[in-house]
Amino acid sequence: MTRREFGKLTTGISAVAAAQDLTDRSVLPGVWRLRFGTPESITPVTTRFYQPARDRISSLPAVQQPPIALNAIAGTASARGFEVRLPLQGGEAIYGLVLQFHSVLQRGLKKKLRVNADPVADIGDTHAPVPFYVSSSGYGVLIDSARYVNIYCGNKVKKHTRRPRTSGIDATRVAAELPASFSRYNVGEQSDVLVEISRAQGVDIYLFAGPTMRQAVQRYNLFSGGGALPPRWGLGFWYRCYGKFNQSEVLQLASELRQEQIPCDVLGLEPGWQSHSYSCSFAWSDDFPDAATMLSRLKDAAYKVNLWEHAFTHPSSPIYKPLYEHSGNYEVWDGLVPDFLDLEARNIFGGYHDRELISKGIAGFKLDECDNSDYTGNWSFPELSQFPSKADGEQMHSLFGLHYQQTVQSVYVRHGLRTFGLVRSSHALAAPFPYVLYSDLYGHRDFVRALVNSGFSGLLWCPEVRDAIDKEDLVRRLQCVIFSPLAMVNAWYIRNPPWKQVERDANNAGKFSEDSREVEGICRKLIELRMQLLPYIYAAFVRYHLEGLPPVRALALDYSDDVKTWTIDDQYMFGDDLLVAPLFAGQTQRQAYLPKGEWCDFWTGELYTGSHMVSVTAPLDHIPVFVKAGTLLPLAQPTLHTDDPNAFVLTVRAYGSGDGNATLFEDDGSMKPDFTRVSIRWEENEPAGKLERFGRIYAKTYTVRTWERVRAS
Repeated sequence: MTRREFGKLTTGISAVAAAQDLTDRSVLPGVWRLRFGTPESITPVTTRFYQPARDRISSLPAVQQPPIALNAIAGTASARGFEVRLPLQGGEAIYGLVLQFHSVLQRGLKKKLRVNADPVADIGDTHAPVPFYVSSSGYGVLIDSARYVNIYCGNKVKKHTRRPRTSGIDATRVAAELPASFSRYNVGEQSDVLVEISRAQGVDIYLFAGPTMRQAVQRYNLFSGGGALPPRWGLGFWYRCYGKFNQSEVLQLASELRQEQIPCDVLGLEPGWQSHSYSCSFAWSDDFPDAATMLSRLKDAAYKVNLWEHAFTHPSSPIYKPLYEHSGNYEVWDGLVPDFLDLEARNIFGGYHDRELISKGIAGFKLDECDNSDYTGNWSFPELSQFPSKADGEQMHSLFGLHYQQTVQSVYVRHGLRTFGLVRSSHALAAPFPYVLYSDLYGHRDFVRALVNSGFSGLLWCPEVRDAIDKEDLVRRLQCVIFSPLAMVNAWYIRNPPWKQVERDANNAGKFSEDSREVEGICRKLIELRMQLLPYIYAAFVRYHLEGLPPVRALALDYSDDVKTWTIDDQYMFGDDLLVAPLFAGQTQRQAYLPKGEWCDFWTGELYTGSHMVSVTAPLDHIPVFVKAGTLLPLAQPTLHTDDPNAFVLTVRAYGSGDGNATLFEDDGSMKPDFTRVSIRWEENEPAGKLERFGRIYAKTYTVRTWERVRAS
């Protein structure tokens, strides 16, 4: 190509984009698509499993005009690939992009959205490189690409480009109210979001209107298909067994948890259940000589079983030969890499799981190591890999975890069964998949920051308890787990529960700490609290499913008009009414910011006025939690598992003064239920409240035993 021809190409595509009729690009209510150049054939949208929840998108506030002037967005081809420029106002904050451990506010940062199993730096490496961002101005942007997208979130100004300042944002006020450490990001200045996609010659850009940031996220999640709807048992407590346990040891642990009155719904089996695990055989090992009997006994004890695996397929696996022609041209751990973008590969892999595992009682899976380690451990397949679907290694890394979920999820969908599982990589449009992300990294503050970030991108995150320095670290971590989408202790490396001994060698030798009973008591109370919160948590997930509203989210998402919330990365909303402000090992107190309104201490009922910081002190067995004044909080009777017939006998707590109301949901547990809306109301001058049902009536799950007002002493 001559220089003249190249010049025609780069200017020509930009001119075509500007000349297109951009006045009618709405694909759904409040959703617009802009097509620049010739997009690649393999993208999150073109390979999606779930379709948009069209009727539910229509229930969001009507927005007639795009949130960004469409003719202000430019796309240009270059020798490097394709680039898009979107306007960014002064005083506008940017969130999302990745499940990031190291930052929440993305304004002024550069991120390369790249899959990495060990995302140790704030550069965009992540388990979930979602090319979606949301703005405090009340809109979201999806870059529909499976490439490693470079995004500059402002702070880059091209010479000779000046745009008039957009009214409506007080950029000076925003810059003044942010912490001084953010001044380097030039938040108050006009700028652009610059998007660069290597190798591409075009891209689709989707815009999601709000009008608020929270509603923009809801619209994106509903465009993805709506939020995940787990079974109630998935929201109970999980315990993952020691990785080398055999069949009798698993059964012994299950019995021990029941005897010690530790609530538990799900037992997870780690790599030792397989005859070969790196790579995987997906077949029971000799340590489990009668898996069917074990599964039957666990079912009788009201346990659901979750199996660890990864997708790399060992030569001893029954599906190795059928998968051979439907896998990539590089191996991992001497195993095949299934091409999950290929229908036949999905049928082979999913069909085996159906026949040999799911149909025999396996309730779910932990889909491990579907991310990329090329930059750290270097065990995964290279970007130059080729797959039968025509995807290269870069595209496959981006989409591998997402379509691994699809392959397994399609089996449960076919049987009309709900599941809840774990996965170590995901991507765009993941909201409907009932899989929760986790990491082999383990910083407690990083894990909380990931909780805060997850809600911006249609993701769920588990801050699992896997290790602890001492009992304080164990308890503080467990408290965050209780207030998260999936409550789990992962004891893969210790034979005995961590509350008996946190030190690994001593634990495995059966040497328990002197205060093990005390620590066990604290942990039991916390796990019982999780069981009490299940009606509230389940209702939050139903709203996620129906309305696209994340169950766990940043304060900035709910209070985007309050600049003081924009940089908070160690507090989060848990459902609509609970604000969680965790403590970390070594802390006895902290400063917590309460947004506008009145808030009550969850434990004492003490009333606080919002819009400022408060000093919080909490003993080891309490995590700071604040309840919106006026909330009716339905708390279940704590039971050992969700199958207990007494599991959903409620105590309704009223926080603050005035009348209160709450909404719960009942259903038949099917994949596509009609919900009974359970309305709970309590007028302040009445001794008790009322529970009423609306819609189709299923078996009545909830009954109220006690009405209780929480007053500060």
